[in-house]
Amino acid sequence: MDIKPLETEQIGIQTLEKRLIESESKVSLKIGLPREVSNDERRVSLTPGGVSILKANGHEIFVEKKAGEEANFTDQEYADAGAEIAYGIDEIYRKAEMIVKVAPPCEEELDLLEESHILFSALHLGNAKESFINTLIEQSVTAFGFEFIQGEDKEFPIVRMMHEITGSMAVQIGAHYLEKGEGGQGIMLGGISGIPPATVVILGAGITAEYAARTALGYGAQVFVMDNDLARLRHLENALDRRIITATANYQYISSALEHADVVIGAAMQEGDRAPCLVTEPMVMNMKAGSVIVDTVIDQGGCVATSRATTHSKPTFLAHDVIHYCVPNIPSNVARTATYALNNVIVPYLLAIGDAGGIEECLWSNTALRNGTYVYKKNLTKKSLANLFNLPYRSIEMLIASQI
Repeated sequence: MDIKPLETEQIGIQTLEKRLIESESKVSLKIGLPREVSNDERRVSLTPGGVSILKANGHEIFVEKKAGEEANFTDQEYADAGAEIAYGIDEIYRKAEMIVKVAPPCEEELDLLEESHILFSALHLGNAKESFINTLIEQSVTAFGFEFIQGEDKEFPIVRMMHEITGSMAVQIGAHYLEKGEGGQGIMLGGISGIPPATVVILGAGITAEYAARTALGYGAQVFVMDNDLARLRHLENALDRRIITATANYQYISSALEHADVVIGAAMQEGDRAPCLVTEPMVMNMKAGSVIVDTVIDQGGCVATSRATTHSKPTFLAHDVIHYCVPNIPSNVARTATYALNNVIVPYLLAIGDAGGIEECLWSNTALRNGTYVYKKNLTKKSLANLFNLPYRSIEMLIASQI
């Protein structure tokens, strides 16, 4: 198949469309796509192409006016795809039974949630509050978290997509803030002939770390990757032809590496849990002035002691003469690419719910959605959240089996 340059971003959804438009679903879902109101959130969960697929399968889609504006999707494109354009957030929550969004609902949106609403969004563990969880429980909302959706292959498909983008972007960000005009040391990441490259230290060896390492190597940087999972480190070494230097993430190695680092990328995380804090404040104090920390797991608490959440409008702060970039939603800065990525993963789940005949029926057979559920029938179903907030917990498998 000949692919024209301007068609490349459409290929994923075209392939998805051919596979999914077959017949109407058993149940028609009323799906609401509100405009994101969180600070600097520019992504949206569905593209017009995704809407057309859902519409073709018999579902109703309500899109709030200007919901896709920041990702360069117009209301007319959504309307042409078959969506009904709603002129306020109240209308979305009133008409839809399933709310599909990127960021967790804000306080204003929480007030609009009603019993039997289904919420499909990220949870942002690092910023999650007990009051938010309690509201979902009290309102008998069924809630799915992007961070928890895990298939039988043990992959977290939505998280993986965003981590691939985040890893690549993190190096691009680090290179930008090394420039003197941005307060950095005034050095190039890759160096030139006769001048050695900058040193990039990556904490963690997961998907974000892998894509960060690939991008940093592409720039020509010297790359160190640190993790306590030796199997991951071996995998990364082999995948990158041993062009990286690996070490266990212990105090001695991290301290030594950070003293020479020009860019540190925090990518250490535990799926479905808070990120481990690997870098202490004294380690940051010993770093070179004008070096850069990009903490990509700040939405899960961060893995650097001096990190605190920032925004796209004010993305950095200085601590101990080290530039800190700690924006929780890095993929939002490439909103169109990120929206296509979200859409291509989310649409099949929405179709699966309709094809199964509803959410309860789908949870029986769909492992990924069952894993993704964190509130169901007024019960908290994720043990990690129960431990975090000291709340009672019941497993989703038990609730389904007992037909509660």
